[in-house]
Amino acid sequence: MSRSYDCADAQGRKDGIADAASSVRRGELVVLPTDTVYGIGADAFSPAAVSALLDAKGRGRDMPPPVLVGSVRAAQALIEDLGNYGQDLIEEFWPGPLTIVCAAAPSLSWDLGDTKGTVAVRMPMHPVALELLKEVGPMAVSSANLSGHPAATTAEEAEKQLGDAVAAYLDGGACADDTPSTIVDLTYAVPRVLRDGAISVQRLRAVCGTVIGVPKRRSTSEGETGDEAAQDGAEEPAGTGSGESPGAAGSTAGAAADDAEPTAKGEAAPAAPGASPDAAAAASPESGEAQRADSSETGAERGGTA
Repeated sequence: MSRSYDCADAQGRKDGIADAASSVRRGELVVLPTDTVYGIGADAFSPAAVSALLDAKGRGRDMPPPVLVGSVRAAQALIEDLGNYGQDLIEEFWPGPLTIVCAAAPSLSWDLGDTKGTVAVRMPMHPVALELLKEVGPMAVSSANLSGHPAATTAEEAEKQLGDAVAAYLDGGACADDTPSTIVDLTYAVPRVLRDGAISVQRLRAVCGTVIGVPKRRSTSEGETGDEAAQDGAEEPAGTGSGESPGAAGSTAGAAADDAEPTAKGEAAPAAPGASPDAAAAASPESGEAQRADSSETGAERGGTA
């Protein structure tokens, strides 16, 4: 049976974070608030947990979830190449509603779905989410909703859709803004926006100069112009979506629900037998991530896309 915690109460938040952290380490699912919409999350390095997340949403491997991190250092350990503008974008917009799609570090053994060697990463600006992420390490997070349904903006809405598929619900109150994160693909020389969101193309161009925006498409049936980039992709952040939500370059992106969001190019990199000690250590800022790195080195299958 699911457990719910009122994070507006100090003791409730403490108990909730502890329970959610334990649940994630056991390979179970949790719902957490973000700065966009609520997300459903799992240990990014547990293929079984990521598979359970996709099953809970009614989503396939072609829509991998994005990964949320609690620090820039943790993100850098997951990414092989930030491209020409990744570091500048991180410095300007993190923590915040920007999901970046980059080439994933090949030394990590994980399975987020059909990412084709890329990963969508975001650092949310929400105290509860950051506290949990710093405790357990990188999490695969998609918007907390069934695929095709509106992203949840309260813990109650998330529970109505996901029920007992989730072990613990962290209630951070209603979302102040349900606009999803902006998803930017940095695997090209020129950054490409895969999903419009809270950060406008104009603000991105102020940092990067040239940025390719999402092309407007005209409906063949009604002749109306509009970007239909994944309604459930408005989730974040994953795959992208925890509310966050990702396709080949769009798989990751469409999936990214808030953060649930992402993209993919090329062939999926083969899973390594275990994360390298250096990468695992970098991805684990002190607390729970260190334990996760240890377990991956002892042979646990950890691995794996706001």
